[in-house]
Amino acid sequence: MKYFILTGASKGLGEGIALALIDPGHHIICIARTANQTLQKLAKARDCRLDFVSFDLFHTQDIPSLMGKVFDQIDQKQASGIFLINNAGVIHPVARVEDCPADQTERHMRINLLAPMLLCAAFIEKTLKVQAMKRILNISSGAAQNPYYGWSNYCTGKAGLDMFGRCIAEEQRDEQWPVQTMAVAPGIIDTEMQTAIRNTDDRAFIHRKKFIELKETGKLISPAIAGKALVKLLLSDDFKDGEVTDIRDSY
Repeated sequence: MKYFILTGASKGLGEGIALALIDPGHHIICIARTANQTLQKLAKARDCRLDFVSFDLFHTQDIPSLMGKVFDQIDQKQASGIFLINNAGVIHPVARVEDCPADQTERHMRINLLAPMLLCAAFIEKTLKVQAMKRILNISSGAAQNPYYGWSNYCTGKAGLDMFGRCIAEEQRDEQWPVQTMAVAPGIIDTEMQTAIRNTDDRAFIHRKKFIELKETGKLISPAIAGKALVKLLLSDDFKDGEVTDIRDSY
């Protein structure tokens, strides 16, 4: 049995990843604020166990307890692989640095950076003695490498998560049963986040028209296609420990 812990699984890219993971040999544990009944029904029809754990990743102080409950569902002795996919994220606040409210900046960093850091830490601690394949996939973005006007929070959070994964790879290098980690930018996905970007103010995000054009010209990638590509990479020999990569050329 392979176990998958997936954040932000109820919609968007997370839903696309979950769809690609549905298989009789998989147990998918979805962490999200709300459940996705369509995913649950499809998984049941395909004899795949899929569970939703209701949790708001803003409440970072409760993540160690959350992961304790998650690992109560995992039979580590019978696992052929245990995987963590840090997908959940927010885009707001989208504004110039001086216009970002302090509470929104805190919420953004808790969800986009601190939460996945703590999830990774708990994952590693819980699987120290597990001899199965252990991998962490952090969903990155081109914004981690390139500064965007109005996206100071988003760019910073993604860049921090990329570096965090590289640090994990360094620490795990000499472990007997190491946890492998990789950060992957999936390209521009057609999700609610993109809708939010297109609805921002031009002063807050001067590149808004470019994203409107991407939508109107059909250049956004569907969550299902992106999810399939990400799962293929996660389970393949192409998963390169410690690397940060972009897979949009594989579509």
